[in-house]
Amino acid sequence: MARSVASARAAVKADINVTPLIDVMLVLLIIFMIVTPIIAAGFQATLPRSENPENRPEGPDEIRLGIDRDGKYYLDTGAGPQHVPDADLPARLQGLYATRTKDRILFLKADQNLEFARVQRAIEIARASGVRVVGAITEQKQVLIKKREGS
Repeated sequence: MARSVASARAAVKADINVTPLIDVMLVLLIIFMIVTPIIAAGFQATLPRSENPENRPEGPDEIRLGIDRDGKYYLDTGAGPQHVPDADLPARLQGLYATRTKDRILFLKADQNLEFARVQRAIEIARASGVRVVGAITEQKQVLIKKREGS
């Protein structure tokens, strides 16, 4: 009989320990409070200047998309730029990038006076056509060197 009384006193406690749960919930709350404003702010980037740190010639296997000052697309696959109507651009790019396995890079060269919406539309078409990386081609910024007087 003494044994049953001792086992009744040492019975397992059925209370839930909520301290670890509260700790985890507070940590998650802090993480979400920090991350949510960053996600809501959207993507912001500082566009690069046109000073090329590396002067690299264009390769023959590169695909280049040009946009002239009138907003017309020109596609250059190595044989020289050819005018491509707006409606045909997605199909042409899909055909080019469907067979490429090595890289899916498109080099973009646009007139500096274009509205950015036209450039952005070209990038969206390229991304939907299978392009993974879009590189910008710029002209080398001209550096003026002043002659020193007396030399």
